[in-house]
Amino acid sequence: MTSTVPGTLAAFLCFFFQTANVTGVMAQEVTGKQPLAADRPERKIAEIRIGYLRAYAPQLALSLLDLPPRDEGVAGANVAIGDNNTTGKFLSQKFSLDIVEVKPDADAVQAFNDLIAKGDRYVVADLSARQLLSIADIARDKGVLVFNVGATDDSLREEDCRINIFHVAPTRSMLADALAQYLVIKKWPNWVLLYGSHERDHLYAAALRRAAARFGGQIVAEKEFKDTGTARRTDTGATQIQQQISVFTQDLPEHDVVLVADESEVFGTYVPYRTWTPRLVAGTAGLVASSWHPASEQWGGIQMQSRFLRTTGRRMLSKDMLAWTAVRAVGEASTRTNGDDPKKISDYIRSDDFSVAAFKGQKLTFRQWNHQLRQPILLGDTKSVVSTSPQERYLHQISELDTLGVDQPETKCVLK
Repeated sequence: MTSTVPGTLAAFLCFFFQTANVTGVMAQEVTGKQPLAADRPERKIAEIRIGYLRAYAPQLALSLLDLPPRDEGVAGANVAIGDNNTTGKFLSQKFSLDIVEVKPDADAVQAFNDLIAKGDRYVVADLSARQLLSIADIARDKGVLVFNVGATDDSLREEDCRINIFHVAPTRSMLADALAQYLVIKKWPNWVLLYGSHERDHLYAAALRRAAARFGGQIVAEKEFKDTGTARRTDTGATQIQQQISVFTQDLPEHDVVLVADESEVFGTYVPYRTWTPRLVAGTAGLVASSWHPASEQWGGIQMQSRFLRTTGRRMLSKDMLAWTAVRAVGEASTRTNGDDPKKISDYIRSDDFSVAAFKGQKLTFRQWNHQLRQPILLGDTKSVVSTSPQERYLHQISELDTLGVDQPETKCVLK
């Protein structure tokens, strides 16, 4: 049996093949070659390696709910690598992540050099201030960009700033300013400051004092809670501290809010609901200022949260978002410069044209004078986001985000 093709379809096929033939002829006339895919040169894949250097040791917390996951931060970086590669495959770019861990008190130089030996020219650093400074000049001399996601010390952005270090983590002063703006807006201006006896606690307490002076808060009393080394997670230790909190806050003057500066996790969790007089608690306990919140849904945050949960099996924490933002900053700069040239990428990140989107309602940029990432700060409790700073009342001639932390006229940083 002989099959037949309807006239209309036959006419179409005839037109199609004639057009294809004409196109091939035209291509041959222009290039002198047949337009075969094999004749088109393949674009070389640009491999962009990012290192992740973290100081890690198992940690204790006053609450079992606050125990950090083993992959805190690293999970965010891995999700960002996937995001970078989604775009990179269209630009012949391939991103990878090398992870190295050191102890919190260990020397980080050798581990950093190991990353450089692998070809990493961008390093996400979750280190202490001391460890970060130990690799800063080595990185500068080798042309390596370091993205700080761990250390909140203001000194790293001021007297100890470096030209090749970009700070994604907010400073203590940014966190304290975000909290102070909200408390003043709510007309809760009288504060009592309770702080721990460790260095980190003192630094955050100093940031809260600065914020009070800056935004009109009044610290009416201060008390230091000494760490006596009791077994806080045992029944007797927990009971002892809970009883101490009531007595510890008994003789305080009239106040609106109890500010807690307990980065060392000694007593802060036990302050809410245990003070002598019923008062709001904020700082490192109660209402907490942070760069991200696991319940953040605004500005497309639910998309990020869902994707992170689907990929990792848990909620996204602040350090996950900081690491994600750092890796995405490299990806964004690589996309804009269309390559893997470290100098072009570095220059672009330093330029006024650079910005990165991080589900916070606006594009984030680095401050030119100390390389601190401008970013909104979320204020939240254990369940939800309560507010976002900067608050609407606080204006600035350049960016409202610069009302948080050290502004350019105040800076001590000289990038070198």
